[in-house]
Amino acid sequence: MTKTRAKKELEPFIPSYQGILLAGADEAGRGPLAGDVVAAAVILDPDNPIAGLDDSKKLSEKKRGALFDEIKEKALAFAIARGSVEEIDTINILHASMLAMKRAIDDLTVAAEYALIDGNRIPSDLPCSAEAVVKGDARHPAIAAASILAKVTRDREMVALDAEYPEYGFAKHKGYPTKAHMDAIEQHGVTKFHRKSFGPVQKNLSLF
Repeated sequence: MTKTRAKKELEPFIPSYQGILLAGADEAGRGPLAGDVVAAAVILDPDNPIAGLDDSKKLSEKKRGALFDEIKEKALAFAIARGSVEEIDTINILHASMLAMKRAIDDLTVAAEYALIDGNRIPSDLPCSAEAVVKGDARHPAIAAASILAKVTRDREMVALDAEYPEYGFAKHKGYPTKAHMDAIEQHGVTKFHRKSFGPVQKNLSLF
């Protein structure tokens, strides 16, 4: 049975977690007006530690990129999954985020025995017991690693989208509702990559 309690304080390494296959899970992209929400799950190797893991938002783009490669090289297992724009518009961003994290945990090539989920909610129907960890990406290295994989993956996808739609400036704002992004939507309309259930996009649907 999945645990549903949220743990507000967590040291980077807790003895009770030693000796089990512990996965950290996090997502990136709940706030943007465009693009998928991306999630990752990571099982770190205690015998092959990674220095410098932290909340991805606190790291420079260069540092995140270097850690992205190191995590993929050293982790016992990792998986990256997503909730699509269509799913976000159908089931809402919260449920799409939970679905993306569940998919990431399900896709791990090594089955997790326990999962730490960033935030205060736990996805339903996980394959293992889990607990929510508020601000977990700054409190546990496995969640921090997941946050890095998710953010780097999503950021790179938005940079690639910028090459297709340069007038929107996706490479700069990554889909977030900046003034430049809002101005671009008003000037050029809504693309198929925009989340049409989000208010700022809805009011410009007639321009699509």
